[in-house]
Amino acid sequence: MKNVIFSICLLGMLAACDKDDKDSPSTPANIHDTVLTQNLSFPWEIVWGPDDFIWMTERGGRVSRVNPQTGEATLLIAIKDVKTQGEGGLLGMALHPSFATTPHVFVAYNYDNGGNYREKIVRYSYNGTTLTDPLTIFDNISAANIHNGCRLVIIDNKLYISTGDAADQSLPQDMGSVNGKVLRLNLDGTVPADNPTPGNPVWSYGHRNAQGLVYANNKLYSSEHGPDSDDEINVIEKGRNYGWPDVKGFCEGGEQSFCSTHNVKEPLKAWTPTIAVSGMDYYEKDLLPQWKHSLLVTTLKNSRLVQLKLNNTHDAITETNEFFTNKYGRMRDVCISPDGKVYVCTSNGNNDKIIVINKK
Repeated sequence: MKNVIFSICLLGMLAACDKDDKDSPSTPANIHDTVLTQNLSFPWEIVWGPDDFIWMTERGGRVSRVNPQTGEATLLIAIKDVKTQGEGGLLGMALHPSFATTPHVFVAYNYDNGGNYREKIVRYSYNGTTLTDPLTIFDNISAANIHNGCRLVIIDNKLYISTGDAADQSLPQDMGSVNGKVLRLNLDGTVPADNPTPGNPVWSYGHRNAQGLVYANNKLYSSEHGPDSDDEINVIEKGRNYGWPDVKGFCEGGEQSFCSTHNVKEPLKAWTPTIAVSGMDYYEKDLLPQWKHSLLVTTLKNSRLVQLKLNNTHDAITETNEFFTNKYGRMRDVCISPDGKVYVCTSNGNNDKIIVINKK
């Protein structure tokens, strides 16, 4: 009898340890969530600024600073030529890494260019009160009602930009188009000399609609919307093809020939059915130890915050947990404060919020 009990216990312990790359249900957590601020309208980007405020874009064209202690939002600018159309409008934002001496703010937004819907990257300067001196550093990215990207991140003084396919599946595999790509530019908008193709801003291609970018562990991670299947988490590598529209998710079946002949990089993870992965950040703080060494990803379908625990080499997902499912509605982006608090913005279009997640 003792041997039977021992065997049962041993099997249970082994099953508990065998969690590699398996979805686990929402688990109890030593965390507490509260509303920091509300009455927002489609916030799209939230960034923890060097001034210890949350910098936020709203799709209608507003850029604001949010006090993380009080929730008070202070408007910096309402960009007049932003045109909201379908999913389009004011999207991603990045702050210059040397903001104290170079207070530049980079934003991506859609606008009407002579009757053509387009996307551009504009650099502003922050004077302590407002954003001034707009300078367009990159323009003429095709836009549409759907699939506009567009997340920005700065790594080693290079600006990385995720662009959507603008509802045109012919563009992601076309190296003459900047759509369906991750682009890499110098901060003045010129093309770095060490890009994969001289004079071409394309860093990686074959993307459908990547709405999350974060740099951590010397890797650039992205989250990307699939069609009816295969939302993806990717590691973006120089010159690699990510398959769309010829490959969805992992290289399977008839896709394998295309993958082998077109330098396709497979994702770390894919979801079917899709959950509409959006903004993400990397958690390495001590405040919430159960989230340490994890990607935190917001989603728009059956809305939730997803924790993706990474292995020791940061190139595989070993555990997946979900939090706040359908509690706050669609979740668009996430940022992390230096002390380890996590902030999430919703994207419902009616009384949108920023949620703060702290330890209990």
